[in-house]
Amino acid sequence: MSSQIKTDLIEINMGPQHPSTHGVLRLDVTLDGEVVVDCKPDVGYLHRGVEKLAEMRSWVQFIPITDRLDYLASMLNNAAYVGAVEKLGQIEVPERAEYIRVIMMELQRVASHLVFFGTMALDLGATTPFLYAFREREDVLDLFEMVCGGRLTYNYFRPGGVSRDLPAGFYEKCKAYIKKQREKLSEYDDLFTNNQIFIARTRDVGVISAADAINYSLSGPSLRGSGVAYDVRAADPYSIYDRFDWQVVTREIGDSLSRFLVRVDEIKQSLSIVEQALEAVPEGELKCRTLPRMKLPEGQIYYHIESARGDLGVYIVSDGGEKPYRLKWRAPSFINLGALNSMVKGWKVADVVAILGSLDVVLGEVDR
Repeated sequence: MSSQIKTDLIEINMGPQHPSTHGVLRLDVTLDGEVVVDCKPDVGYLHRGVEKLAEMRSWVQFIPITDRLDYLASMLNNAAYVGAVEKLGQIEVPERAEYIRVIMMELQRVASHLVFFGTMALDLGATTPFLYAFREREDVLDLFEMVCGGRLTYNYFRPGGVSRDLPAGFYEKCKAYIKKQREKLSEYDDLFTNNQIFIARTRDVGVISAADAINYSLSGPSLRGSGVAYDVRAADPYSIYDRFDWQVVTREIGDSLSRFLVRVDEIKQSLSIVEQALEAVPEGELKCRTLPRMKLPEGQIYYHIESARGDLGVYIVSDGGEKPYRLKWRAPSFINLGALNSMVKGWKVADVVAILGSLDVVLGEVDR
């Protein structure tokens, strides 16, 4: 007679209403007791046909819609799409606009990672770190509001530059925020990062090797947490990132804790880039002259950047008209989610929350 207890497999739904699924993600989880046997992400609850909408709008009219994809990193969405348009149309960007773009992109990366820090803490039962992280995120949103009037969706980048200049008082307020954020990071460590309960919930949990991470096409902090030093800003430099002194942050273990720590360290790197850019912003034009309803040459182009979640790419086909003929969005959240089943198998159902949280997916760009 076997000493093992035989149990029936059960199938449960996590989401789309479950708070840890970060929006409208449904996980079809098969369990043997509390152990995960299989996990199938079911996406599409937030599908809005964004790539098809691009075909019905001019090159500039589509910019506000990019804000609605990864809505926690809207500036970076703007940058990816506008960069593709500029590459296809061979549009030059003034020096001043490039520096302003880098400042906006890195502030956006910090704001996005603060949301990750706070929501992962909340997923694992810690409320205070969530409130602390959102307290500092408000400072970044105040800076964005000064520049373009928006706090979540910005519509700030334009083909050939940006829509408006940095306002009076921005430099001083931004430098004060950088100083404050650096001081608060040690507070975050004391409160949460070095918390023994958090470490027990994440260390060696949801490990994915470097080879598997590459084979699953992971990117961003989810890839660098497995020791692969791939960052588009360094591997395929764009804008003016090659002018700044910064490091690609990696961790070797590939567990949920590593993916968390990579993002925390990236906040420090982004603050350093913003600080360097603020000191070097030149005078000059904000935008090259383009027609209100411009036409781009016939052809196709692929352009990618390093978003807060990974390698964000835009593929555009132009027929020589005033709008895209076809547009395809390479969403890192969608691709990173493909590795979830492999990462959660063999772990308890409670660990699914920590592993999913460590991937930092945003459903707006998963479903599109």
